[in-house]
Amino acid sequence: MTPQARVQAGIEILDAVIAAARNKGAPADRIIADWFRPRRYAGSKDRRAVRELVYVAIRQCGEVPVSGRAAMLRVAEGDPALASLFDGSRHAPAPVVPGEPVASGGTAPGWLAGALAASGVDAAGQAALLQRAPVDIRINSLKAALAVLPEPGEPTIAPHARRFPPDTNVEQWPAYQAGAIEVQDAGSQLVCGAVAARPGEAVVDLCAGAGGKTLALAAAMDNQGRLLACDADRARLSRLMPRAERAGVTIAETRLLDGGREAAALADWAGRADAVLVDAPCSGTGTWRRNPESRWRLTPAEVARLAALQQRLFDLAATLVRPGGRLVYVVCSLLDAEGADQVAGFLGRHPAWRAVVPPLGAGERRGDGLRLTAQFDECDGFFVARLERS
Repeated sequence: MTPQARVQAGIEILDAVIAAARNKGAPADRIIADWFRPRRYAGSKDRRAVRELVYVAIRQCGEVPVSGRAAMLRVAEGDPALASLFDGSRHAPAPVVPGEPVASGGTAPGWLAGALAASGVDAAGQAALLQRAPVDIRINSLKAALAVLPEPGEPTIAPHARRFPPDTNVEQWPAYQAGAIEVQDAGSQLVCGAVAARPGEAVVDLCAGAGGKTLALAAAMDNQGRLLACDADRARLSRLMPRAERAGVTIAETRLLDGGREAAALADWAGRADAVLVDAPCSGTGTWRRNPESRWRLTPAEVARLAALQQRLFDLAATLVRPGGRLVYVVCSLLDAEGADQVAGFLGRHPAWRAVVPPLGAGERRGDGLRLTAQFDECDGFFVARLERS
């Protein structure tokens, strides 16, 4: 592909990403893969260059652009070499017309940037959310002897983590294939530590998804005790057990939940769990480094819907904890409506509980919990709180 053709490809992909953001369609990485699948003439360098162009444009546009061309023109305004490729030649984008739409800059749509600012995330903190994320791995203590890495990596805030440059393909390493390492952001690893899961305990991962935190909990428990992983998403939950087998985890069991009927499905666990982790569905504002287009998908109504779901799951989790047990609430969001406000509301509804700030060695205090940020902790953004039942 010529440089001009790469730019035009980026514009076409951006059109699809913008449409998907407006209509709750596929994520950008899948759209890029689907676009290239029938275009076998594009080599690996072409794919890499186009992908980079697309993500640069996504990161530079705050509001949802009117078109992929408008998004790419935003990038071209600060890159004369890129602007020169709008020359109208074969496979190239048409020449720039004076006055045509150019996407606006910024870190997020105005309402969302304002909500983050009101939650204590200033402009620098928001900008840090749009930097490229490194690749973090967790060394699986159940198979630590097999964790022979081709390069040492860098230490992070999490004790069992190592960090590598973006796009490091660790899935091809023998240590990954042997289950000795897992790809997991350092912040995600650290919030698992807030559970303080111990061998022999009964622990519930209430919103387990594909099981990344479940596997970390199993390692902390030294594969001893009971570990129940639940989720309402059948497809995501089905990926957990193959991952558990590869990681040498034998104590995990899964349970598919029916949304709105979770209490009945978990009646046998009522008041029995030593600890419950609620990694609640959220807006994902802390994960923009990996999914920058996700900020175009959010609306105030969606945040309100998620907050209502978080409250319901929070209250459900409380019914599963034994007297003296603990409940850890986590969201990968930096909005107070999904973090500190949720904990304050929970404590108001449940006077028999108290908040205990977990000693993570990182993060800053936010309400009755801790906030991890890309700006200060060099990880995805998280809010985490630990509640204990009297």
